[in-house]
Amino acid sequence: MSASSSESVRCRGVRGATTADGNTREEILQATRQLLALMIRQNGIEPQDVASAIFTTTVDLNAEFPALAARQLGWLDVALLCTHELDVPGSLRKCIRVMLHWNTTKASSEIVHVYVKGASVLRPDLSRLPPVDWDELENWIDEELAVQARHRQEKQSGTT
Repeated sequence: MSASSSESVRCRGVRGATTADGNTREEILQATRQLLALMIRQNGIEPQDVASAIFTTTVDLNAEFPALAARQLGWLDVALLCTHELDVPGSLRKCIRVMLHWNTTKASSEIVHVYVKGASVLRPDLSRLPPVDWDELENWIDEELAVQARHRQEKQSGTT
């Protein structure tokens, strides 16, 4: 993040939510990676500017910690926390939510909150996304995962 002298850096909350297709490790991680990828791309978020992230799941999702998806995308120095949402009768099931605390020069009105899949019903007023090309998004995620794998290999070869 490069802020000019006239721009103040503020910590902004970026919200997002999605639904997983099922309660498996891969379904939870895939849904969370997709959500994070959309939040990153819509807002221009860099990992070094993220102070922390809180991930919640509904109680019917417990096969994996969704924060692992952020680690897979290279968020190794970001404070992450996982917890369960309140189990409110009649609420959306298989839902993953995230709250990012992002250091940015953007105004709060410029933040794009991301609500996709079944979670778009939670905040239709904040769902300003164009249609998502899920295949293209998965390709972007695969590229990011490959970059992170190369970084890990470089670190390991440099220390051995």
